[in-house]
Amino acid sequence: MQICISEPFNRVIQLGRTGRRMRQQLSEFKADFFKALAHPLRISILDALRDGELTVNEISQRFDVEQANASQQLAVLRNRNIVVTRKEGANVYYSVSDKSIFKLLDAAKEIFNHHLVGVRSMLEEIHAVAPTKAARRSASQRVR
Repeated sequence: MQICISEPFNRVIQLGRTGRRMRQQLSEFKADFFKALAHPLRISILDALRDGELTVNEISQRFDVEQANASQQLAVLRNRNIVVTRKEGANVYYSVSDKSIFKLLDAAKEIFNHHLVGVRSMLEEIHAVAPTKAARRSASQRVR
């Protein structure tokens, strides 16, 4: 008895492999994308670009960093196509390539705020328990 694999079955296998390859490429893209964001100055620059395009000089003045440092951070963002440039005379203006980046930054801020609320609640609980323990210690010392 011979088993014959039909053409549609082969296509399903190919699509499965393609799907895995696409998921892998997407995961790699996301990892590289988040690596490009993994610097406080880069995040600050992107937040500043919400208001419109800026030059390296304007960025370096706004964040009190050397122009070389600002340029280096912008190069990382540009290499990942997170920011784009426009040249006008001697000036190079930077802007975000996709305004969806601001949704991501807003989501990160919201996560941070939720984290702070959790930390605050935990500290309040610790603070509420601490006087009780201190009162028990004080009472046990008086008994002795």
